[in-house]
Amino acid sequence: MSSILSLDALKVLDAIDKKGSFAAAAESLYRVPSALTYTVQKLEQDLGSKLFERHGTRSILTDAGQLVLAEGREILAAASRLENAVRQLETGWETSISLALDTVLADAPLLDAIAKFTELGKQVTINVSKEALGGGWDALYSKRADIAIGVSGELPRGQYELAKLGEVQFVFAIAPQHPLNQLDGVIPMAALQQYPAVVVADSSQALSQRSSGLFASRQVIRVSSMPDKIAMQQRGIGVGFLPKHLIKTELKTGNLIAREVEQPRDSLPLYMAWRKGEQGKALSWFVERLTDADWGLG
Repeated sequence: MSSILSLDALKVLDAIDKKGSFAAAAESLYRVPSALTYTVQKLEQDLGSKLFERHGTRSILTDAGQLVLAEGREILAAASRLENAVRQLETGWETSISLALDTVLADAPLLDAIAKFTELGKQVTINVSKEALGGGWDALYSKRADIAIGVSGELPRGQYELAKLGEVQFVFAIAPQHPLNQLDGVIPMAALQQYPAVVVADSSQALSQRSSGLFASRQVIRVSSMPDKIAMQQRGIGVGFLPKHLIKTELKTGNLIAREVEQPRDSLPLYMAWRKGEQGKALSWFVERLTDADWGLG
């Protein structure tokens, strides 16, 4: 079986499935489409099963193709981990590193760090994902990320190394045209509950999801990131607490108005976390750089 299911053939199947066509997959693999066609046809002949059905310009996996690819992706992941382990043993540098950034933080410090890293000239693939609420912990737990930036809440004991990045200050900010701005003084909770609340959904996939909501509302609007939440509230669609460091410009220009409410939200400590025992040079470089970065939290 090993002579039939080569890593190269599995990579071809994976690319075709992700890109949707032989032509797009060939472009992503820097090959000509005929080379991919030959690889798939040879594999189908050796397995005795059809792996793809053509639907116009798109190529769809058959049931057999789905089975081969599902198992094949496990093989590809294992091969990647082996390659990474061997290369790290020889050079100290990982073949790739995955960074998960919580959307409660600004992108700029991470982008600056990545720009500096590229100047090192190391052949390390950098994967960046965005997470929310418990999503950073989930990314570490499921090994979707090597470093989670901006995690908060209850800190797991003994599993991860931690570095504190600062504390987020929250303000209750609403659009100038929102009806709540017609109220004088401290806004009571009963008034808040009359309007839709915009909340960021937890991006966790394996661990239990959590909520950041501090007050009940007649309607909830869930978005996938903090920038989406800010945009919603600027339009007056809903209300909620926002990180002060992300809306400084909006507060200054009057596009958002900070109001005092009956139950303010406490500041939230943010941390960077990574699994204990990992010694890769890329991980160590990013940990040092991101710990020293100015996240604007004050």
